[in-house]
Amino acid sequence: MVAYRDALWTHRQRLNQLNVYPVPDGDTGTNMALTLDSVVKELDGVDGSAPMADVCRAMAHGSLMGARGNSGVILSQLLRGIAERLGAGDQAGPDAIADALVVASDLARKAVVRPVEGTILTVARAAGEGAVAGLKADQTLLGVVEHAREAAGEALAMTPTMLEPLARAGVVDAGGAGYLLLFDSLLSAVDGRPPPEARDEELAWDAVRGAPGGAGVAAGRAAAPAAVGAGADEAGDLRYEVMYLLDAPDDSIDAFRDAWTDIGDSIVVVGGGGEWNCHIHTNDVGAAIEAAIDIGRPHQIRVTDLEEQVQEERWVRDADRDPGAHEVPVPRTAVVAVVAGDGVGRIFRSLGVQRLVRGGQTMNPSTAQLVEAVESLRSDGVILLPNNENIEAVAGQVDGLTRKTVRVVPTGSIVEGFAALLAYDPAADADENAQAMRASATRVLPGAVTRAVRDAETEAGPVREGEWIGMSRGGVVAVADSPEGAALRLLDALLGEGHELVTVIEGEGSTAAATRRITEWLHEDHPGLAAEVHHGGQPLYPYLFGIE
Repeated sequence: MVAYRDALWTHRQRLNQLNVYPVPDGDTGTNMALTLDSVVKELDGVDGSAPMADVCRAMAHGSLMGARGNSGVILSQLLRGIAERLGAGDQAGPDAIADALVVASDLARKAVVRPVEGTILTVARAAGEGAVAGLKADQTLLGVVEHAREAAGEALAMTPTMLEPLARAGVVDAGGAGYLLLFDSLLSAVDGRPPPEARDEELAWDAVRGAPGGAGVAAGRAAAPAAVGAGADEAGDLRYEVMYLLDAPDDSIDAFRDAWTDIGDSIVVVGGGGEWNCHIHTNDVGAAIEAAIDIGRPHQIRVTDLEEQVQEERWVRDADRDPGAHEVPVPRTAVVAVVAGDGVGRIFRSLGVQRLVRGGQTMNPSTAQLVEAVESLRSDGVILLPNNENIEAVAGQVDGLTRKTVRVVPTGSIVEGFAALLAYDPAADADENAQAMRASATRVLPGAVTRAVRDAETEAGPVREGEWIGMSRGGVVAVADSPEGAALRLLDALLGEGHELVTVIEGEGSTAAATRRITEWLHEDHPGLAAEVHHGGQPLYPYLFGIE
């Protein structure tokens, strides 16, 4: 699972750019990678000597709770199917792997209300059939995985012959390409083969063109049929993707699915035992959410405008083909941010930051690194976001070492950096931006959970090395024996009247279970408060909070 997660992050951008209708999720690669992030985090909480059943249970639960987007939800069901079969035994032998891939394919198809061929479902079915054939021909684990990978690759190569939008765009299915990486990761684990590298021209899906019997994308473009099956045509007219986790009785889900079929498509509902992950494309966001309220409690609700997302991905693909096709205007003022964690970096990029510098609590960047980042930009004005109090002094020296106008907004935390960017105006000068962004940063109350590295006396009481502490601007506010314990005590101390939103940023050491306890506590003790959860991946701090 770790190797598969790493492969998805390596290839996510190319996977994102494969997206076309009828499933217009413009971030398939990112969604699948984030889903695996959740799986790996859940597995991190399992002891190394735990039985197979515990490992598979963590894998299934992590995939359910962390699934993102249409592709991520279907992938979560595939992983749940694999976990269900493997969890019934003590080891993952060739027969168990073959059975698991068949079970996974069957469960994934049952979860999709209107299955469409030419998608990840087609690739998953082929993988299962290939694994069974491999078991008959070569009763070794390596043989089963090789046959599964070969069959999945051939099916992926044929997806353009099944879906006209894929043929028109000259691409294979993005979700299927992402699933193929699972078998590359399996081969790496079983046989020591290196995973496919991101620098390859066509990356993960290039290999399918040379697969035995594979017709390839070019052939698929010529042979695509006019009709592609139920549900494929309608999805392109549905503007919004709605996703949420749903706490509801199992016996209410069939009626829930029926209600959704009247308002949308690309419907996937996975889970069990009262916990469900739900996905739909629709033009009626309100009805999609009300259907859940009628039977239970929806939470972690996400709504994405697919039209904007697809237009953005199409723009990126066009730019790749013709780099001069779209000239990006140079902002009057650009932003450099110091970040720790890939997820944090992605969030800063989405908020308009042009250049990221690696750094944080234990790896403060040098003045030279910050100057280099500033000089790499074409803008005359630059805002520096240090996002850590220890970096502010170094950042303050940059203005005197460059001809550009550099202003430091003294953000002492990641969440203050996010808040500052809400006031960023690329067309304004550096001084105007600095004033507005500084004011915006002060409106958020930061919080952080980390582990004490030594004994100390604090305003919250004595702290012993190894204990978890919750901190805000005033210092240590809470002490506990677990990250979630420190988080809950910290939030209890900081939250007050007038607060409306808590942003939760997960870092290394967080777990899906702990995050769920935090969000459930917020819902129960502060029902009028909204909570947003993002995966930051920052080291040392399993949780960062921004209270607004």
